[in-house]
Amino acid sequence: MGPLRGIKVVEFAGLGPVPFSGMLLSDLGAEVVQIKREANAPEANLFAPEKNIPDRGRRMIRLDLKTPAGIAAALRLIECADVLIEGFRPGVMERLGLGPAVCLARNPRLVYGRMTGWGQTGPLAQTAGHDINYLALSGALHAIGRADGGPTPPLNLIADYGGGAMLLAVGLLAALIEARGSGQGQVVDAAMTDGSALLMAAIYSLKAMGYWTGQRESNFLDGGAHFYDTYQCADGKWLAVGPIEPHFYRILLEGCGVTDPDPRQQWHPKSWPAMKERLRAALRTKTRDEWCALFAGSDACVTPVLNLDEAPAHPHNQARQTFVEYAGLVQPAPAPRFSRTPATIQSAPGSQVGTANDWLTEWGFSDAEITRFGSEGAISQS
Repeated sequence: MGPLRGIKVVEFAGLGPVPFSGMLLSDLGAEVVQIKREANAPEANLFAPEKNIPDRGRRMIRLDLKTPAGIAAALRLIECADVLIEGFRPGVMERLGLGPAVCLARNPRLVYGRMTGWGQTGPLAQTAGHDINYLALSGALHAIGRADGGPTPPLNLIADYGGGAMLLAVGLLAALIEARGSGQGQVVDAAMTDGSALLMAAIYSLKAMGYWTGQRESNFLDGGAHFYDTYQCADGKWLAVGPIEPHFYRILLEGCGVTDPDPRQQWHPKSWPAMKERLRAALRTKTRDEWCALFAGSDACVTPVLNLDEAPAHPHNQARQTFVEYAGLVQPAPAPRFSRTPATIQSAPGSQVGTANDWLTEWGFSDAEITRFGSEGAISQS
């Protein structure tokens, strides 16, 4: 079992970063109960449950949060929990009667995690948005893309998952450690705009030093430098090239047969456009796999740009078991790795860890409570 074995988490089902955080905690060994809302809730049928990877490893229950009995059942679960995570707009949980004041009064050691785009406060707090909007406000989106086009959305990896779910998980674990000493829980306000801005710390540092301009594709990490970009090969496939260090850069040039009159020009931006054209011409002479074979084992920092079918089959990913097949579904394996308490997938998406009656009993529910909540229509275990 993972390092979070014995930690109990109540997750209010939603979209994006909240289920991803729930998956992370479950993979690390926590017992995560996902409270699903009524069947016509926005998130209820958006994805095929058995293929929705971020929902793996849960104990699941459906509560009617529009009824007093449903709220009572939720509070009973929260009394037993170490952590609560929710991703509603500010005020929704309070209107349900499940806000931090109520929950912390019932369970003073509870860590109450709140995941929103804009945060619990601020002029935009009640405004709808998605990853692309939060990323735009942080300054990160403006920096990503080609010079001759608009900003490029980097999937929804940065605001939803990097700045949102991952930092929510960090905040929850930090608050859990603090609560062990103080005996008191607290609210963790995780906003995707805040997290996206934090991920830009190094870029803001480069800007302050005069090493970053506001023009896309003119900086060394945004595709402006010839030694940090992607290149198309003879077969139409792509290579990622990133030898930032001069000694690695020389290996790249030697392998490509490009004679640079002065390798010290590597960090002179005026030389970048011409050198990029020379590398483009050189790398078009072989297929992607031929280049990978040529640079295999070297420090040229050259790798294939793999698609979603190729990545799980790559020898390195296979050796590391970076992807696994679980219940017939190829999916990323839990990360990171632990030497003594390995992380693991507790159950497939769309299925739950154990039967509801069993885990409700483990969480401290009496048989009478389980029967009562079921008879009142508060709990649906299907």
